[in-house]
Amino acid sequence: MSQAQQPLTPVESNDPIMVPKRVAMVRPETRPTLRRREEKWVMTFPHLIVREAIMFMMVVIGLAVIALLFNAPLEGLANPLETPNPSKAPWYFLGLQELLHYFPPVVAGVVIPGLVVTALVVIPYARINLVAGPLWSGDKKRLTTAIAAVTVLLVILFSAFQCWAIVVPSVIVAAAMFLAQSEGKGTPFRRFLTLVTLPEWIMTWFVLVAAILTIIGTFFRGPGWSLVWPWNMYPPA
Repeated sequence: MSQAQQPLTPVESNDPIMVPKRVAMVRPETRPTLRRREEKWVMTFPHLIVREAIMFMMVVIGLAVIALLFNAPLEGLANPLETPNPSKAPWYFLGLQELLHYFPPVVAGVVIPGLVVTALVVIPYARINLVAGPLWSGDKKRLTTAIAAVTVLLVILFSAFQCWAIVVPSVIVAAAMFLAQSEGKGTPFRRFLTLVTLPEWIMTWFVLVAAILTIIGTFFRGPGWSLVWPWNMYPPA
């Protein structure tokens, strides 16, 4: 029998049932055209816990050495019949105490801290964090209008209460944001600003305001919560 007259094998036949099929297993979250990169995974214990324990011991040892070398800045025993002037909260609450100088107690003690806590909870879930990119990579005209409107609103609002500790950082951050429109041109610092994202700008403003309020309340508020130089904090006895 010649080669042309040989019967067809099941593989060579046109019957779809008899033709073998090739099956490829693809993970649902990975496209077959992309290369899957295996990431290195480590266990929480001992890799993380051991490092945290070492850092904890280093901090404790450092604090112990500082306590042996320097005396704590403690005053005399508290006297319930004599209130110190000025009476200051712990340093981590001095920012709020400084706000009480400008705003009513409900606003400074409830409204503003409540808005800050709400923002810290909500902002991480905003889309600007999920697709974070350079601030001016989007619609520049729209961004310019929004930033200018928010800056003017903050300046007018806090200027009405003469809260310059918030007005000045707001103007500085807004000026830096507009300076970042250079699209990578200019000095290295200016090129660095072009890469900053909107969430980073918001966090920079928040940290700057909190730091300035705390510094003013700690070092520049004397008797009667008046502004004084740090070296004139307490009058000579």
